[in-house]
Amino acid sequence: MAKLVADTYGQALFELALKSNALDAVADEVAFVRTIILENKELLTILTHPKIGTQEKINVVENIFKGKVSDMIMGLMVTMIDKSRAGSIVKVFDYFLESADEYRLIGHADVISAMELTQDFKEKINAKLIATTKYKSFKIKYTVDEDIIGGLIIRIGDRVVDSSVRTKLDKISKELLSVNV
Repeated sequence: MAKLVADTYGQALFELALKSNALDAVADEVAFVRTIILENKELLTILTHPKIGTQEKINVVENIFKGKVSDMIMGLMVTMIDKSRAGSIVKVFDYFLESADEYRLIGHADVISAMELTQDFKEKINAKLIATTKYKSFKIKYTVDEDIIGGLIIRIGDRVVDSSVRTKLDKISKELLSVNV
């Protein structure tokens, strides 16, 4: 249910930003508000607390954000609070930001390696991803996982390229176990 709420509100915000020709500005505001909410857990607690009235929650949001973000973002947050959907605000913003990046052909990738990669190697990975996908640029999250022994695991959305030594050893092991002597 929460995913449906996030998708519905996020898509509506995305379409409104496109229609208003303000995608970049709205994305900046969404990122700003999202950061404030995530860095201040008390704010989300207030917005979702069942014993705090709707108008009080709206007043809190207006006191914090009015004049700092557009009426579009304020309207969305007030509507979500009014509809008891404040707990999904961050998910809505995540959906919007992912949609905006997809529209602007900015890909998201997770790269897992057995050891920290050099900046030069990271640039080569970025260039290879750009050359082999539809995206013009990438936001890449690098993670070190010594358990993969060597190689890389690259995840873009639901696609995974696993060239880790651990996976290759697992594959060889399964092949050897299935051989009848």
